[in-house]
Amino acid sequence: MATTTDRSTRTRVGDGVSAAAPARTDPTKIRSPRTFNIVAGIVLGVFAFLWLIPSFWAIKTSLVSNETASLGADAILRSTDPTLASYATLLQSGQIWNWYLASFVTSAGTVVLTVLFASMAAYALSRLRFRGRKLVFVLILAGIMIPAQVLIVPIFQLLDSFSLLNTYWAVIFPQVPAVIAVFIFKQFFDGLPKELDEAARIDGAGVWRTLWSVIMPLSRPVIAAVSILTFVTVWNNLILPLFVLSNPDLMTIPVGLATVQGSYGQRFADIQASAVLGALPLVILYLLFQRRIVEGVAGTGLKG
Repeated sequence: MATTTDRSTRTRVGDGVSAAAPARTDPTKIRSPRTFNIVAGIVLGVFAFLWLIPSFWAIKTSLVSNETASLGADAILRSTDPTLASYATLLQSGQIWNWYLASFVTSAGTVVLTVLFASMAAYALSRLRFRGRKLVFVLILAGIMIPAQVLIVPIFQLLDSFSLLNTYWAVIFPQVPAVIAVFIFKQFFDGLPKELDEAARIDGAGVWRTLWSVIMPLSRPVIAAVSILTFVTVWNNLILPLFVLSNPDLMTIPVGLATVQGSYGQRFADIQASAVLGALPLVILYLLFQRRIVEGVAGTGLKG
């Protein structure tokens, strides 16, 4: 005859319920997310602090007079009389407005063309089947390993042969073939269901109609992310505009800041004020669209 303990642990076939004790949850699996969040918060806090130090110093220096700034760090930190004289000097000179215009035109033009061509290339690599597709993708990714500085002389010679030097196109065209943009678009397209293409094909849509009417409307997060990342990259580019532009009216923000640093000499407050004004549009842009950037980059990890 079975004992009471045996009966309590026996499976009751009629009820289909097992009397066995439930498995215990590993306490380390509960604490691990909290530990990770704490460590991640500390690391991010350290990086944020290191990033804010030069930003604080630039703003602090720009709010003192050039005479105070020339006295050194102690005089800058002890200064309790902030002034906007450096900002007023830069804004009244009119140069920075030309820099803003040139940077905006080149950045916006590059964004439009990059999104257009990168999305088409990514769609072909993600959805179309043709011979050598994987090899083409590998060759495109290999472009990441080529430093941009190595291509400056060939790009300069090519632009000169087409008489494009000292034009906005000289800054826009070389930056349109963005490998990282193709990669981000392809990863996002890989995460979209293939049934979307099949449904569009059944309705009679071709490749172009499927891309522009079905895929692109669903790709707004990644379009926003690529647009913002491209805009920031072009806005901060110094080497290319420095080589292909010699007209002062066409100078972009980085080139203009370089000329300011060379011509202002010991006017450290004016130099820091110009740096703050040059970075201000990017800070505003990121604060307005930071959620779009996170959504777009995170969406590249989806798999269908």
